[in-house]
Amino acid sequence: MTNQESTEGTTGTEGTVLVTGATGTVGRQVVTELLRRGHSVRALTRDPAKADFPAGVEVAQGDLTDPESLVSALEGVTGLHLITFGGPYFAPLETGSQILELARKAGVRRITVLHGGGPSPLEDAVRAGEDLAWTVVMPVEFMSNALEWADGIRGGDAVREPFAGRLSAMVHEGDIGAVAAVALTEDGHGGREYVITGPEVLTLKDKTDAIAAARGREIRLVELTEEQAVEQWRAAGQPDEVIGFLLEAYGNTPLVGRTVVDTVEKVTGRPARTFAEWAAEHADAFRA
Repeated sequence: MTNQESTEGTTGTEGTVLVTGATGTVGRQVVTELLRRGHSVRALTRDPAKADFPAGVEVAQGDLTDPESLVSALEGVTGLHLITFGGPYFAPLETGSQILELARKAGVRRITVLHGGGPSPLEDAVRAGEDLAWTVVMPVEFMSNALEWADGIRGGDAVREPFAGRLSAMVHEGDIGAVAAVALTEDGHGGREYVITGPEVLTLKDKTDAIAAARGREIRLVELTEEQAVEQWRAAGQPDEVIGFLLEAYGNTPLVGRTVVDTVEKVTGRPARTFAEWAAEHADAFRA
């Protein structure tokens, strides 16, 4: 038993779970899954007036770059979901130590951190907190990344991407949220890092075929050179650091990103959702 596990109490959570990054792709899924499971959920956002959450979700204003703004949002909170970045272009948060100190004072017992793809000051601070039951959630490529193809598919029935032979064990964002929700509300997950994947390894053609089947119309896969891809990404407004990351991730996908693991089923008790399921859920996004 780890130090983190030994600090956990009885099964379940007696208080509220605060979800930061709640308007993001994963944060919304954590909120939805906690609500579905019957837990008290508080969603943190810089601008509550623009937040659009289901009924039953309490919305709190706060900013992770300003820890003092979190004091009231942390009242009565026993579970805390954190992201590692704040501000434009995924700037790493430098406020982890202050956030954790406030969390301790508020009585937080369980913390999940959405891994940002590399080392970060906030994640390091969480991992060093032996008095808290922390879990690092480490998803591979999100299935929702395929929404970046929507304009090209609607306008020209085509996907234009480099590295056509690349492989991915991409994961449904709802499954990421489900794993985090369990770790935030149940015992036995303290001091662990969970790599989260989908149930299959997919090629680009597998993905475009699944979207074509879901929307009922064929899609052409057009392979770009690296130079053409960079030009396309720059035209879309991607900064150089993001373009560099994409070239590395797609051109030399690490083994962890193309290897299926059964974390979703082990943690949640149900199989991970397939890309075909995701495509069916989002078919309208790809229809003209």
